[in-house]
Amino acid sequence: MKLCAIVILNYNGAEMLKRFLPGVVENSTFDLWVIDNASQDDSVAILEQEFPQISVIRLSHNFGYAGGYNQGLEQLKGDYQYYILLNSDVEVTFHWDQDLVQFLETNRQFVAAQPKILSAKDKRLFDYAGAGGGFLDHLFYPYCRGRIWNEIETDQGQYDDDLEVDWTSGACFVIKSDLFHQFQGFDEHFFAHMEEIDLCLRMRQEGFRMGYTGKVAVYHLGGATLDRSSPRKLELNIRNNLAMIYKNESRSRFWWIFGQKGILEGIAALGYLLKGQRDSAHAVWKGYSGFFKMKNEFLQRSAIKKAPFLGPSKYVFLDFFFRGKKKFSDL
Repeated sequence: MKLCAIVILNYNGAEMLKRFLPGVVENSTFDLWVIDNASQDDSVAILEQEFPQISVIRLSHNFGYAGGYNQGLEQLKGDYQYYILLNSDVEVTFHWDQDLVQFLETNRQFVAAQPKILSAKDKRLFDYAGAGGGFLDHLFYPYCRGRIWNEIETDQGQYDDDLEVDWTSGACFVIKSDLFHQFQGFDEHFFAHMEEIDLCLRMRQEGFRMGYTGKVAVYHLGGATLDRSSPRKLELNIRNNLAMIYKNESRSRFWWIFGQKGILEGIAALGYLLKGQRDSAHAVWKGYSGFFKMKNEFLQRSAIKKAPFLGPSKYVFLDFFFRGKKKFSDL
């Protein structure tokens, strides 16, 4: 069994591959794989012609982020001790992959870990997806050191430490391969968005721990699949967040959380309407209606074993929007 595979999921990402793969090849040690979600552009031709050192797994159609990784990694099952899952729009740094794996090898209490994730658009800033380590509040809203909602901090070395987190970012993280398969990977009903948080939560419910190391940095472009302000992204985030809570909380607590989120997100939808952003307001409704469809047709509850949340905020929505706490250090 080899030590680690770096696995990149691609769908119609020819431009991202041409821009970021040369740096990944130059700065990486472990085997490189690309899972292609039946791209309609010239992604596969570019991989075959320009990157012959990269192995390609071609899927029959677009399974989304969750299904694409599940389908592709099933073909690597038993071949590697670790997987590093890397978005196609990430710039890496020297020795990044070895340092990530070494972090798990040294810190055996963790089964998955992410690096410090900065913005490829402005390398002074943290990235939206994962930043300096991810947490959940008591309503299951995700937030990060370095990013709360759209408030982004400048990197001044304040998160160059190592610590335990609630979840690791799907933009770039390393995970023990046997556990990925033991937990049946990502929930494919999510398709895209929050599936990595759901996986981390399911693992944490069983006593496993997630880590962050600020001694490794990567730079994420973001928005390659859906722009951050996209109504479709908003819809999926709301739908999948509710699905994640439903799967991992008791029935009574789920409905208690559901009621509070419904009020807060109803206020947010009204705000979108007042700003003339009808598509975003409609996305909130579609997120809720989409959840009920998932709930009735697909979702299975996990064995409820409550894992404590590690972050400082119990209600980050209230802290941010009503108490004016815009930075992690304010919480």
